Amino acid sequence: MAFVIIDACSQEKAAKCLDVCPADCIKLADTQYVINPNLCIDCGACEVVCPVEAIYHEDELLAEDKHSHLLAINHFR
Repeated sequence: MAFVIIDACSQEKAAKCLDVCPADCIKLADTQYVINPNLCIDCGACEVVCPVEAIYHEDELLAEDKHSHLLAINHFR
């Protein structure tokens, strides 16, 4: 499992997550940043620095955020 970025990012885009990601697995896709689950090493560095709390571990997603995650993950298929 990997960390994911939900819709709350689309309003902020502070990009602090890009600076701290050791795996370089985060990219801008359309209106928000997304995490490539194939490259994510589950370190959690991105989650800690997100100013809008838009980053969650995939196992901790709320039902209403799963749609956002599924759309974002399509950028890597």
